[in-house]
Amino acid sequence: MPDLQNLFDRSARAAGATAYWTARTARLMIGVPDYDTYVTHRRTNHPDQPIMTYPEFFRERQQARYAVGNGRFRGCC
Repeated sequence: MPDLQNLFDRSARAAGATAYWTARTARLMIGVPDYDTYVTHRRTNHPDQPIMTYPEFFRERQQARYAVGNGRFRGCC
């Protein structure tokens, strides 16, 4: 008989990974950028520059996507 605790642990890790990747994929599909990827990139490639907070990052990405900052709304497509 398999070790039930080991089986449970593996199942819990698989479920957690599935939830993480499902949420990440859904966010990218609807246009919500990945803040963790941004932070990792900034720390790796631009360590001397400041990192935006999540609200600043989200606002900047929304403005870039919808061109709100240009005085017009162009939409996503």
